[in-house]
Parts: sequence; C-alpha cells; structure tokens
Amino acid sequence: MAALPLATAEVCDANPHLIMNGELRALQPIFQIYGRRQVFAGPIVTLKVYEDNVLVREFLEEKGHGRVLVVDGGGSMRCAILGGNPVQQAQNNGWAGILVNGCIRDVDEINGCDIGVRALSSHPMKANKKGMGEKHVPVNIAGTRICDGEWLYADPDGILVSRTELTV
Repeated sequence: MAALPLATAEVCDANPHLIMNGELRALQPIFQIYGRRQVFAGPIVTLKVYEDNVLVREFLEEKGHGRVLVVDGGGSMRCAILGGNPVQQAQNNGWAGILVNGCIRDVDEINGCDIGVRALSSHPMKANKKGMGEKHVPVNIAGTRICDGEWLYADPDGILVSRTELTV
C-alpha cells in the first residue's frame, strides 16, 4: 500500500492541471524535517487534537501499512504532542511518516528513527493526557485542507497533498 516516493518538484512540474483544479496542493513551507527518512509518501489518516497526545499514541500503536498520520495540533507552540517513544512505535508498526501541526520533543531519538517526521518545532514540555480530539476529520494545516484518505508526498523540497495516489 505504501507509495513509491516521488520528487515533489517533479510532481508539480508534471501536473499543472491537478494544481489548477485543486486536486494537488502544496503545504506552506513551515515544517522542520526530523527522522532519518527525508522522503516519504502514503495515504493520509487525519487527527485533530490540542495539546493532548493520547489519540496520537493510540493511532501509532496500530499497524501503519505505509500510511502517514497527519496531526492538526492547532499550531500550538506551548508543548510537544509527539515524542520519541511513539515515533519508535510508529517506525516498528510500519507507518511511512507523521506530519504534526505543532511541536515534538526527544529530537535526537526521533532523528534516529527510520521514519519521516515533519513538525513546526521542538518543545521540551509534554502534552496533556485527556484523550480529547477528533479522528478521521478534515483538517486545515499550512494553508491547505487535508482529508482522511488523501495522499501525502514529502521530500526536502516540501510537502504535497493529492486527492489520489500519483504516479510518474
């Protein structure tokens, strides 16, 4: 199920019609690159939380099957909603990557994992543990609406979201 990594610049150059009709969108370049896998792609699973990481951990305990977890943390810069242990678990469970509209922590540990992680920044404080949030809902991150089941493509040039799986 995991997509073959595609170069985001090449995808944009080859698909101007998809960009024009909104089927292919580029996220604003606001994310830092973490993890050993700088290039990753896969079908999206969405999650919306705010300064709470219980649902993030629950998702990453599941088998990833090459998917990408997109977490809308509301852009909070007050705590980290993802740390080293869940990222290690995500790697072991076959997730392709994690995109966090918020902060992470345990950066050295995450950078040792063979998984792609994008986040706004790092923060040493941990998140709440209330279990609040919404699964499989549309989220708005970096100027782009992202829906469960769409496809994410990430490389050092940026992050693309497509309504469907892309091929070269």
